[in-house]
Amino acid sequence: MPGKIWVFTEVLEGKVVPVGLELLTKARSLGGTVEALVFSPEADQVTSTLGEYGASTVYACTDPGYQEVLLGGPAADAIAQLAGEQNPDLILVGATYTGRDVAGRLAAELGVPLITNGVDVSANGDTIVQTAIFGATLVVQSKLTGKKPAIATIRPKSFAAEPGGGASPTVVQVTTPVAEKHKKARVKERVVATAEGPTLEDAPIVISGGRGLQDPSNFDLLQQVAALVGGAVGASRAVVDAGWVPYAMQVGQTGKTVKPTVYIAAGISGAMQHTVGMKGAKTIVAINKDPEAPIFKLADLGVVGDVLKILPQLIEALKAQKG
Repeated sequence: MPGKIWVFTEVLEGKVVPVGLELLTKARSLGGTVEALVFSPEADQVTSTLGEYGASTVYACTDPGYQEVLLGGPAADAIAQLAGEQNPDLILVGATYTGRDVAGRLAAELGVPLITNGVDVSANGDTIVQTAIFGATLVVQSKLTGKKPAIATIRPKSFAAEPGGGASPTVVQVTTPVAEKHKKARVKERVVATAEGPTLEDAPIVISGGRGLQDPSNFDLLQQVAALVGGAVGASRAVVDAGWVPYAMQVGQTGKTVKPTVYIAAGISGAMQHTVGMKGAKTIVAINKDPEAPIFKLADLGVVGDVLKILPQLIEALKAQKG
C-alpha cells in the first residue's frame, strides 16, 4: 500500500479540472497520505476544494510564468525536484493533454515506471493499475514495483468524484523557476469554446451521432434534442475523422469517456472503438436502421428505423411535453 500519494491537479478558470477531484477521491480509498500538486496562479482559489476531496497538503506554484509556457516541461522539472525531497510512493495524473505531457516527462526525468491510460488503481499490499486493451475486451493488471515513485495516468470518468469532508490543507509554496529552455515555446492566446448547456463529460444525457446522420448539417437535430433535455452532443470517430464535427465531441477509445444517466446513439453502428467510451452509461438507447448493428447488443432500448425520420418525431414529442 502506498504511503504517500500525489495527485497532479489542473485548474481552469478558477476551478479544478474534474479528473483531479476524481483521482483525489480514489487516492483516499488507497490509504496513506494524499497530497495535491497545482501549477497555476489560481491555485489559492482551489486549495479548500482540494482539501475537501482529501488532500492534506497542497504543493502550489502560483508563478504567472507557468501560464505563459507549455506546462509539461517546467511542471515535470518542479515535481521531480519535489519528489527528491518528499519521496512520494505513487503519483496519479489525469490522462488529459497536459497530464500526459507532464507524466511522460516526469517519468523520464526520474527514471521510474509509467503506466498510461489506466482505468482503475488498487493497493492490497502492492499497487496495481488496470488498463483496458483491444477495445476494452481485455483488462491488464500492472504491478508497480522497483524504484519509486511509480506514475500512472488515469482516464477521466474512471471514478466518481466525491468530497470527503477534509479539513483545510497545508499549503506549501513551490518556487522552482521555469528553465530557459522551456521559454522557447510560449502560449500566445487561449480560446475557451463557448457552449450552452453542460459539457460532454458532465452532461446527464448525451446524444451522439454517427454516419447514419448522412450529412454534417443533420447534427442540428441532435443539438435540438440536447437543448430540450439539458444534455450534450457527442460523435463517433468516423464523423470526426470526416471533418463533420470537432474532435472535442468524439466519444470513444481515442476520444472522451462519458458516463451519463442516458446515452442515445443516433446512427452509430457500435464499433468497439466507440462503445468503450460510453458503455458505462446507466441507460443506453440506440437508433439505427440496421437491426443487426452491434450497438443493439449493448442497448437497453433499441429503435430500428431511419434516424432522420425518428429524431424529428422525438423533437416534436419533447416540445409537446414541455409546452
